Amino acid sequence: MAEVPKIALFEGRKIRRQWDEKQEKWHFSLVDVIEILTDSKNPTDYLKKMRKRDKIFGSYIGTNCPQVEMIDNNGKKRKLLAGNVEQILRIVQSIPSSKAEPFKIWLSRVGYERIQETTDPEKSINRGRMNWQRMGRSQKWIQQRMMVQEIRNKLTDYWKDNEVKEKDEYAILTNIIHQEWSDLTVKEHKNLKNLKTQNLRDHMTDAELVFTALAELSTRQIAENIESKGLEENKIPAKKGGRIAKNARLELEQKTGKKIVTDKNYFSYGEQNKIKDK
Repeated sequence: MAEVPKIALFEGRKIRRQWDEKQEKWHFSLVDVIEILTDSKNPTDYLKKMRKRDKIFGSYIGTNCPQVEMIDNNGKKRKLLAGNVEQILRIVQSIPSSKAEPFKIWLSRVGYERIQETTDPEKSINRGRMNWQRMGRSQKWIQQRMMVQEIRNKLTDYWKDNEVKEKDEYAILTNIIHQEWSDLTVKEHKNLKNLKTQNLRDHMTDAELVFTALAELSTRQIAENIESKGLEENKIPAKKGGRIAKNARLELEQKTGKKIVTDKNYFSYGEQNKIKDK
């Protein structure tokens, strides 16, 4: 099943969220909600003033809204005030905004999508496709992106079944693969594209996606062949898989005279900065 994104979109604007496995509920960033409803340039201060002005409102937030770890505006993990669907709906009632009613409808829908997608995985896939379409991605790019994600999922499934610890060790192996095929670390590639918190793969060209997929497909097949287990053993297929994609990249670059790794991204606005199908 495709991963449900931790960024939700309301009228093209981002709201951070985090899934609570125990409660089986989404928690949404309260600051992001305030910013969208009020168009405040400093939603944190706006929220502080509201809490001071309305004691009942302030007490409700203090009692009901937990601190949830999310990515802040500087790309770092920190605990932010958040609320589930019911809590956010209660808060919206206290904020005068012309967006309140459409926001309530939107929140009711997206707040329960994870539960729906657990019983019907196809909804998750379709939602991911629609989100990319809203962001302006072409059908060809979306197909490439979904193919890359499927290959990625099979690789992480192998790691999970073969004693590789999630998150930190996944990141180490991913970086090895990426550096081998592209000659850049993941961080360096993101810097080249002028990205901060954005997902690098969501800003790759068709060619970059294809070589990422080749590197990770090769890595998994080599790992399966030698039955590597744990972080250290899986570093070997990671390097070999990445090197296979690198050799293919260098050969294509020699034939075409064009670089595969590029600074192009979808984050910049304007037609001249958008990645076009090739």
